[in-house]
Amino acid sequence: MTRGSMNPELSKALSAKLEEQGIEPGPTRRDVLKSLPLSLAGFALCAKSAVSASLFQAANPKQGRIDVHNHMLPPFYQKIRKAEAPGMSNSRSAAMLDWTPALAVEALDKNGIALAMTSLAVGGVSFNGPDAGALARDGNEYGARMVSDYPGRFGLFAALPLPDQDASLQEISYAYDTLKADGIALLTDYGDKWPGDPLYAPIFEELNRRNAVVFVHPTVPTCCAGLVPGVSPSTTEYLFDTARAITSFLVNGTFTRFPAIRFIFCHSGGTAPVLASRINTLLPKEISEKMPNGVLGEFQKLYYDVANATSPSPLAALTSLVPSSQILFGSDFPFVAIEATTGPLEHAALSPSQREAINRKNAERLFPRLKS
Repeated sequence: MTRGSMNPELSKALSAKLEEQGIEPGPTRRDVLKSLPLSLAGFALCAKSAVSASLFQAANPKQGRIDVHNHMLPPFYQKIRKAEAPGMSNSRSAAMLDWTPALAVEALDKNGIALAMTSLAVGGVSFNGPDAGALARDGNEYGARMVSDYPGRFGLFAALPLPDQDASLQEISYAYDTLKADGIALLTDYGDKWPGDPLYAPIFEELNRRNAVVFVHPTVPTCCAGLVPGVSPSTTEYLFDTARAITSFLVNGTFTRFPAIRFIFCHSGGTAPVLASRINTLLPKEISEKMPNGVLGEFQKLYYDVANATSPSPLAALTSLVPSSQILFGSDFPFVAIEATTGPLEHAALSPSQREAINRKNAERLFPRLKS
């Protein structure tokens, strides 16, 4: 779906709603003053909206990277995180809670990223409870306001409260038709129910009808949290749960039944590229025979971002499974420093055309509005 500009009435309504919650997505007065010479401070105070439309334009929008894996941490999300861990001693965790859209843009500029597709962070929040619908709506409206306040710097993957089918269908409509979202963000599992489950078929029917881009972010299933004492589940479980989600889609025929959906999986596919041949060999024939291009063909039509997975091992596994046309740049900012991805990527055994495709060109195919 081609993105249009946000309706002015909608923008005003979102502004009012966010201000009621004490949320200011755009550059604050302090942000603006810090970014300008003192001689321009007077101008900044009286022209904040003009500044937000100029200061934060991509320095080189036609050549910079497109980041498909970038998270927003709105104030209401930060409040949830602080409530769950009031004595946060981890300096990186504490720093993440200082996130603002303006600081996110500074990080984009520093790392040659023209635009980031933002999605609501998942750590410490749940889409399984009674408040899931409100959480998704608040996050989606906040993200839409970011897109409006920072022209050309952000896109939006809208969250869904997937276990609630009716609410999810309503949110799809609102996200695309009103907020003009670029795609949908889902999790690899919801309370030990993986997204290929037949229960979710009506959701994917609607996403297929809309030719949706679906960004699937890993999480930790309740079955596997805390398996190894002292090790954060995100260290390994995120990577395994990506493989579980892909397998769930495979065995339930989601990829075959809904071919218009373009799926993106994170972290160079997690453990999926390593397990792909094993899955191909061991998947029951009554399942694999329903796939017109075979099991490996289904893996090869998916997209994968390389966030925090550009060192030789994961990148070699991914590029041996799929062509470079299926690989996208992602950073996982602010949970991981962007340099953790860009550094190894710059030294990877890739041709200039492959690197250009990963950094930008493949995303342009998925999101035509971003074409140079």
